[in-house]
Amino acid sequence: MLNIALFGAPGAGKGTQSKMLVEKYNLTYISTGDILRQEIAEGTEIGLEAKDIINKGGLVSDELIVQIIEKRIENSTTTGGFLFDGFPRTVVQAYILEGLLHRMNKKLLCLLSLEVPRDVLIKRMLERASIEGREDDKEEVILNRFREYDEKTIQVAEYYKEKGIYHAIDGIGTMEEVFDRLSCKVEETLESVYRNIVLYGAPGAGKGTQAKLLSKKYDLVYISTGALIREEIQNDTEIGRIAKPYMERGDNVPDLVAIRLIERKITENMNAKGFLFKGFPSSYVQAYIMDGILEKLHSNVTCMIEMISSPLQCVKRLNQRGKTDKRRVYDMDPDIIIHRLETYEKSAAKVRTYYQKKNKYYSVPADAPEEDVFETLCETVDIALKK
Repeated sequence: MLNIALFGAPGAGKGTQSKMLVEKYNLTYISTGDILRQEIAEGTEIGLEAKDIINKGGLVSDELIVQIIEKRIENSTTTGGFLFDGFPRTVVQAYILEGLLHRMNKKLLCLLSLEVPRDVLIKRMLERASIEGREDDKEEVILNRFREYDEKTIQVAEYYKEKGIYHAIDGIGTMEEVFDRLSCKVEETLESVYRNIVLYGAPGAGKGTQAKLLSKKYDLVYISTGALIREEIQNDTEIGRIAKPYMERGDNVPDLVAIRLIERKITENMNAKGFLFKGFPSSYVQAYIMDGILEKLHSNVTCMIEMISSPLQCVKRLNQRGKTDKRRVYDMDPDIIIHRLETYEKSAAKVRTYYQKKNKYYSVPADAPEEDVFETLCETVDIALKK
């Protein structure tokens, strides 16, 4: 998920820019200031407790803030991520946010800091006070808020600089100019974000060819369970000897074999930006297993793309490959080819449903020329990543 914190001194323009970022990237907006003002307006227990503190320019307790944020996150089930405005304001709150997101298997991807000179900030806030009449925009309160910021909040910048996700953004200019700068940094962050793609489809749909091209284009580590298993068989390893009879029959190898090989490949590439999986998951159960494997990385499947190819086209491709030096042991027996296609058809509906329920399923026609299929796949991946 795209989780962002928008940072900056009072009056830097966080509220305006946050709303524009929320709309563009389908984010849930979490502004502790707005939420607290709503609580105050409704006269809730939290609102009454916070009112005096806010009006004096102070910070409400972390316990109150955590309760509010946790509730908002848990109630937001259809979102592309979260944008935090006004939180964290202290180093303690930075640790709190880290722990809160970790518990929910999420993480903060970047902190964007709007940089504006102090004299400009004070002028902005006084003008806002005359227009909106906000109690926390009186001059004495403004000065107190800056003291709070200098003493506590500025340390948050150092915390995120050490994590390597702090980005200073020039906050001077028109609303559109500042927004363009923020958007560029978000796009840059998305380019480097961890992503995992599953390429799915019937035997002979062309997954191997396209998976290699996609992994190169998107800088992902290619994990083909079939290729890993064939290497084990060729090297006559313990795993290879277990898997060999399954491969010769055209059956799926035991799940534990696939798990061991996938986890080993992931461990060898811990600095990767992500992975492209081909050949796994191939069943409903394996879809759950995949989530379990990626959970260890605090990650998940970004999208599953099914390559839709007609059975006749699949048979033709497998027969053609069976006449080349790239042939598999299961390419040369028509009965095994049919068995593999039947196995796929039995599993496909449930696997599709699994990813459709997660809103991560996509499909592309795969009977066109390779170049056309690749172009369509890239368009689909781009859509999935932006979503």
